Amino acid sequence: MSAPTSASSARILFSESKARLSDRIQVNVNSTGSLAKQIVKGSKSNETLMHTARNFALQEYAVENSQTNLKRMQLLTSHLNLQLDSIQKSALLIEDVKEQLHQILT
Repeated sequence: MSAPTSASSARILFSESKARLSDRIQVNVNSTGSLAKQIVKGSKSNETLMHTARNFALQEYAVENSQTNLKRMQLLTSHLNLQLDSIQKSALLIEDVKEQLHQILT
């Protein structure tokens, strides 16, 4: 009777080993899935970082370009102010000439 008992014990042991192996495989598959998710997440964060750096560089160029444009506008404003002063002086001279012409004609 010991032979059937050892055969059934072997089957039980084999079933338990098979169940533990299946559990371990499941844990490993889940861990591999988690690892894959982390790798994908990491690669996306790297892409995001590169995209952010590129946008920052573009913004830096835009700021420099805006600074250059502001300097040009300041120069144009100065020139326009000089022209305005000149026009105002000319307008005053025109008034003087009109008065002198009026005096000559009357």
